[in-house]
Amino acid sequence: MSPENSTPYEPRCIEVQHQDGVRFAAIIDKEGKKIAGGFREGVVPYEEDENRLHDFYKSAVDLSFQHDHLSTSLGALNYIASRRNKVVLISFPFPISQKILLVSAEPGLDIERLAENVVKIFTDDSLASD
Repeated sequence: MSPENSTPYEPRCIEVQHQDGVRFAAIIDKEGKKIAGGFREGVVPYEEDENRLHDFYKSAVDLSFQHDHLSTSLGALNYIASRRNKVVLISFPFPISQKILLVSAEPGLDIERLAENVVKIFTDDSLASD
């Protein structure tokens, strides 16, 4: 097993990948490097999908971890979603570990339902300090 696949995030990414409509789920570090997960088994990436997702990694990391002056009055950032014609892109920041979960899914996906499932999948004290 490669070091990338030995992280505690890998089984959680696979579990997110098995949610209805999810095409891609991966953990990205603060430098924009994928450390776990990837495309759901059997999913054929759209043309240039992997290159575009890599570009999105860095943007999502920057956006997710920039100082948010609204967090004091409105609460912490839970996720950022972008709905496109072919896919929905969602990033879930993990501020303590400086990592994000990046998800690409079919456009009809219920984002709120997925967010609830992601919270359940990733609610584990062993990941808080990773």
